[in-house]
Formats: sequence, structure tokens, C-alpha cells
Amino acid sequence: MKTVEEACCVVTVSETPLDLTSGSQNKAMSCSGVFLNYQSGFVVCSGVMFSRFIHDRQSTKILHSESFTKETKVYVDYIDLCANQSCERERRNTIRKEAQLLMMINCEEFQDAFNKIFKGADNWGFYSGSLDTEFLEDSKFLTWFALLKVPNSSTCTCKETIPWVKSGTLKKGCHVIACGSPFGGLCPDLFMNSISKGIISNLAGDENALILTDARCLPGTEGGGVFISKGGRSYLMGLIVSPLCWKSDEWIGLTLVCSVHLILKNMIQAGAVQESLIEKPSQLITGSIQAPLTATRRSGSEFYPGVALVESGLLWGSGVLLNQNLVLTCRHVVNEKSVLTVRVNYEGRFHAVSGKVLYSSAPASPYDIAVVEIQESLGDLVKPQFTKYFHQGEDVVVVGYGALGSRCGPSLTSGILSRVITHQSQPVMLQTTCAVQSGASGGAVVRSATGELLGIVSSNTRDFTAKVTYPHLNFSIPVTILEPLLRRFDQTGDAAVFKVLDSAEGDVRKIWRLQSIQSKL
Repeated sequence: MKTVEEACCVVTVSETPLDLTSGSQNKAMSCSGVFLNYQSGFVVCSGVMFSRFIHDRQSTKILHSESFTKETKVYVDYIDLCANQSCERERRNTIRKEAQLLMMINCEEFQDAFNKIFKGADNWGFYSGSLDTEFLEDSKFLTWFALLKVPNSSTCTCKETIPWVKSGTLKKGCHVIACGSPFGGLCPDLFMNSISKGIISNLAGDENALILTDARCLPGTEGGGVFISKGGRSYLMGLIVSPLCWKSDEWIGLTLVCSVHLILKNMIQAGAVQESLIEKPSQLITGSIQAPLTATRRSGSEFYPGVALVESGLLWGSGVLLNQNLVLTCRHVVNEKSVLTVRVNYEGRFHAVSGKVLYSSAPASPYDIAVVEIQESLGDLVKPQFTKYFHQGEDVVVVGYGALGSRCGPSLTSGILSRVITHQSQPVMLQTTCAVQSGASGGAVVRSATGELLGIVSSNTRDFTAKVTYPHLNFSIPVTILEPLLRRFDQTGDAAVFKVLDSAEGDVRKIWRLQSIQSKL
């Protein structure tokens, strides 16, 4: 398999044959899919679009082909590898074949993790379009996946098997490639097998059954593949479940993914496929996969500054651990409280300690900052290294508790430092393209290459008139504003040193004016 695009395909399901001459889709539904074995023709994809064709819904684990209406027609569009072996890349051939729906299975490990993470009280949504009865019914099948068989030519000599990786080896911060077809079967000549890049933002469930990535995907990419690279090869690690995640009408900007390892495990247990056709020892990655390392980095995301969950009553946010006793967060996170709870995640478990607010900036201050003293010393921490410079356009990562709160450890989202706004030649505001959600306030903006702390997340952008949130446009306070004050506090122990932030110049207030109550943003 030369590229990830050649492993993916478009799956279309309809109750009537597709009219290939008129272009009519006969109200067909479509999504993306991935080949497990090219020669045998096994394809796996999302089960959501098949839910409307089920006439027998008794089983909660497996639905065989007889559970679907007899009129159901399934088609797969894909790159014909055999035809392309002697072709130029620009002339790749695509082919459409009618496929057989073998079965649908419910990935129970993913379902368990999904139910624990995405509580109904938070009003999570994983579908697009109008919220009619059909869409709500479809959403019940988010944890189901379909297995198809595409008839291959008897003259095919291709023996391509897609290499895959066990999800338990994954780590936050790993770079990934997502491949799917935006809008499914609509204009496959334009959209088929488009790719997007990002990182693993969070992991949950047994063997990391549930994966969140910040790779940007669109409706129609459901069932597409998410790959990770090592040694010049790409390995399938998950299937896209939903490219659109909403929480209480806030767009989260993350893509929901299910471990392909556990999907295959359930299919093998159901006797749907032979293990030898989809798994060979030489194709598995042994050991854990990490994000690219430099000589000074720890493995995975461990070299990033520690970020805690800060709770003040019913509200919560994030906070950067400066040392064993001090946390830097936002004024609006402490919410005028003098005492609050700080939760630090150690190896998947939270340790709660009490925190005392030493300083909280005045409401009129443009700098939304608070300093919290932890009443119980924490263990070994990665102390942040403060940057002394900023490069617009450089790669950055935001570490914070956006969206998921205490149900997982901190999430990571990647992007670039899109703007550095200065006043009198000094940085006073940073903008990044990382996906930032409610709960990430007080989190860390770090330099991807070194782990240096660049800023403290203050907010993302919300248009109150249009009632739309833009997670990929957010604002942070540069650490160069805070570092001299923290150094003085370390010497004197007097929190009054931070009060200079309350008397920032009027021009700085103008720069941060979008946070004023009169602004529509």
C-alpha cells in the first residue's frame, strides 16, 4: 500500500440501484470506509448509515445480513490498485463495485468508554443536520461498524493487507493522518480520500478504545481511517466515528475515533473474518508509539508542563503547575472564590488538594490571571521552562481540560502560533489555531519542538449574535508578561507583586477589548 489514500474508499447504501448515467443517488446514504485486505475485498466502515435499513433490531451485539431489508444495495468506490501499478499518480483509476453486507457489530469496549465520557447531562451531539427523529435514531448506532465484501477480479494478483496497530500502544500527542471522503459519495472525483493531519488529543476506555484527535474532518468521512506512521510505513489505528462533536451547542473541534484493533477483535470473535487475513505478526508495531522525539524530550507528552483541573464550585477550568505548591490559572476560573479544589492527574487517577487564591486580577484588568497556592505539596512535576521569544507561524500545542473535564486527563490540541500582538514592542496577546473549548481556560500553550511554555489560555472566540463558537481562534496571555512577576514573588513571597497587572495601560485594554461586556465576541 503506497499511500493511506489507497487504503480508503467510499461506501454508498441505497434501497434501489444507483443510476450511474443520470448521477441520481436515489436518496442514497454514503460514508467512508477502509480496506482490511485488498485481495479478499474486506472493507470496514461506519454502521450508522445502515441503521435505516434494519428490519430486525433484537441483537445488541451482532446483526447479520438477514437482519437488513432485502432491497438494500451497497456500493464501494475505490482506487483500483492493480490497474494503477503501471500508471502515473496523476492518472489513478477508480472503480465502483456492488458489495455484500456481511454483518454489523457493536464495539462494546468503545460503547462502554463512550457512555462513561459523554454524559447525557452535558448535551453532547455527534450528528449533523436537523435533529429530526431519523437523525436521533441514527445516533444510537455510533458504536456499530459494518463489514463488507467487495468481489475482486479473478486475475487480481495484489496481496495488499493493511497494517494496523493495537490501540493500547498509543500515546497522547502522537501525530496522525485522517483519510476520508468529505460528503461521502458526493463528487468522489473531487473529494474522495482527502487527508488531514493532527495529533491524538485524548484516549479513554479499555485498551484506548475511544480516541479523540484534532485532525479536522467533515461530514461524510465517518468510517474513514486514522493512521499513524513509523519507519516510513502508515499503520491503521482507528475509524472515524464522528467528525462533528458538540457540547451544549459549542463546537468542540475534535474528531471522535474508535480503535480499529477492538473493531477487528469483535469481528474475529463473531467469526466474520479469519484472523490470518487481517493480522500478521510482521505487520504489527511492537512497543509504544511516541510523538517524534528530540534529544531533550521525554517520551510522549510527559515533557510538557503539568496542567491541573481547577474547580471553583460548579465551574471548572485548567491551571499550569509552576512548582509543587503554585498554580497559574485565569481569574474567571477561580470565579471570585478564595478557596478551591485542584485535581492533578497521576497515571489516569486524580489526586485532589485544596488551593488558596493568592491573587486574582481585577475585573477591569485586561489580563485574566489568578495565582493559586496548593495547600499540600505535590510529587515530582515537570517544571515549565518559560520562553523568551515567539515565532509567528511556529508549531504549538495547547494542554488543558477542555470539554471532557475530569473524565480524562488533559487533552492536547495542535496548531500554530498565528499572531503575536505587541504593545511598545512587547507581546501582550497570543493567538493560536489549536482547538480550545470551555474548560481549557488557564491551560498551557507550549512550543511543540521543545515543550517551552509560551502562554496561558484565556479564551476562545464566540459570536454571541450568531451563537457560534470558533474553537480554532483563541487568545492567550504571553508568559513574558508573567515571568518577571513570578520571579519576584519567588524571592519575596508577597503576592502584591502581581497587582501591577491591574493597572495595565489603556492601549493594552483596547487590545483585549473583545472580552468586554459590550463586545459581541
